[in-house]
Amino acid sequence: MAAPVMDPQYLKEIEKARRDLRALISSNQCAPIMLRLAWHDAGTYDVKTKTGGPNGSIRLGDELQHAANSGLKKAVDLCEQVKERHPQITYADLYQLAGGVAVEVTGGPPIDFVPGRKDSMASPEEGRLPDANRGAKHLRDIFYRMGLSDKDIVALSGGHTLGRAHPERSGFEGAWTKEPLKFDNSYYKELLNNESDPELLKLRSDKALVEDPKFKRYVELYAKDEDAFFRDYAASHKKLSELGFISPPSKLSLKVALGFVIAIVAILSHYYEGHFSWNDLSSQFHKRFNLTDLASQFQKRM
Repeated sequence: MAAPVMDPQYLKEIEKARRDLRALISSNQCAPIMLRLAWHDAGTYDVKTKTGGPNGSIRLGDELQHAANSGLKKAVDLCEQVKERHPQITYADLYQLAGGVAVEVTGGPPIDFVPGRKDSMASPEEGRLPDANRGAKHLRDIFYRMGLSDKDIVALSGGHTLGRAHPERSGFEGAWTKEPLKFDNSYYKELLNNESDPELLKLRSDKALVEDPKFKRYVELYAKDEDAFFRDYAASHKKLSELGFISPPSKLSLKVALGFVIAIVAILSHYYEGHFSWNDLSSQFHKRFNLTDLASQFQKRM
């Protein structure tokens, strides 16, 4: 499917959808499942085959029925309420926007969001998402396949500060933290606390973060420095939400680029016809354009 056109109207709809998502997530207290939806749509990416990723395919029946996606139909249906009000927005953009808003409304860091993802009608094969029953090697296999790092693994695992596991969905039950609707660094504190509440959840994949020395150094950092966690989480979340995604240029940036090319052709034609010397050519460029300002304008519009 084609990528959306990044015109002012689309960007305006994104901001309206953001407001609607904030209200929806707050009123339904559904931040955890919205974050899970965004993660599971993006987390299928394969950097070698360039397949999967944040393309909205999780809405499709076959992918939604994957075991790892059990229970996510609720999140898909909630997002559909926003989609009906803003039909121009792709599902791919909507799901990733919802994940970022879910973090923000629960006290987490703002997540930089760049729109323009296109929807896919092809689902990846089952088995690309992490298995909670497995350890460090499995985590690396899964995240490295996406093109992510050890730091990304530990930072993104901090998303477990939100929500709880449900036995009918995963076979596990319980929350990872004492305040499962608050985004903070308590997940890491609980991982390092040998006397933590036995009712709190620690999956095999969670324990791997403190058993592996390379992972543990990030756990220790985030447990003592929430600002560091928020900074790294926001960066890793953005990376996850943009796997395989190249932001399309806006109509305005294309106009700027086209105008620049036309001007270059005009000036060069005068040069080759003998009207300008090389020094004159340089002078004409500076007269016609402030190249620093032009580059800055073009970058802002990309």
